[in-house]
Amino acid sequence: MDLGLKGAAVLVTGASSGVGLATAAALLAEGAHVAACARDGVRLEKALADLPRAEGARLYTASCDVLDQAQVETFVADAARELGGLAGVVNNAGRSLMARLAETTDDQWRDELHLKIFSVLHVVRAALPWLRAAANPAVVNVNAILARQPEPRLAATSAARAALLNLSTTLATELAEDGVRVNSVCLGLVDTGQWRRRYEASGSELSFVDWSAELAADRGIPLGRLGTAEEVAFPIVTLLSPRASYVTGATIDVGGGIARYV
Repeated sequence: MDLGLKGAAVLVTGASSGVGLATAAALLAEGAHVAACARDGVRLEKALADLPRAEGARLYTASCDVLDQAQVETFVADAARELGGLAGVVNNAGRSLMARLAETTDDQWRDELHLKIFSVLHVVRAALPWLRAAANPAVVNVNAILARQPEPRLAATSAARAALLNLSTTLATELAEDGVRVNSVCLGLVDTGQWRRRYEASGSELSFVDWSAELAADRGIPLGRLGTAEEVAFPIVTLLSPRASYVTGATIDVGGGIARYV
């Protein structure tokens, strides 16, 4: 199916690995132009250098810390100039803090909330003039099932994710009058760099496949495995498509059935 993204310019944050990289790859394959950023510009360029792309698809990359408003404004303006505007934004930059309540300092609470909220606000504010001028503008915020189903082992991250989900709903309502759709994709456990690093740090004698299967069983994932970045990229790109033009304020879970809420 043609998703109608050929020639559309989409900005993707946190694009040097994992879900961000997979999303950039999927967009380029659809013929979209991609503006990709990450804090480590060298790593970003290396990761995206050999991605296949449809004929005419263009790629613009730059180092950018999404928590630095000035850097974000510069990146967005440069990307829009290079690609002829912006029709979409994927807010993907983020991390998780593995710590229970008693182990989390006040500074860590502030850092988690600051990252989850301002990594989105800075980008959306800067991109809004171009989104308003686009034919079918859309924003997708990459979030986590933790937003609705908190885990004690991720106390601050769970709370910050809930705040982002709330903000996403507000953005969807506020920006609807400008024709800008805002949706969320909430992840469960996905096989990205974070889980690979935790596996390596565990010193386990199991293969990663067996280790991650045990992890999936421990977390109660009905499908019995971790997800892949590509499986997350698909709904992100679908929500950016003009074919999803009546979808806003929605949340799609990609978690292998781990969600227990209705």
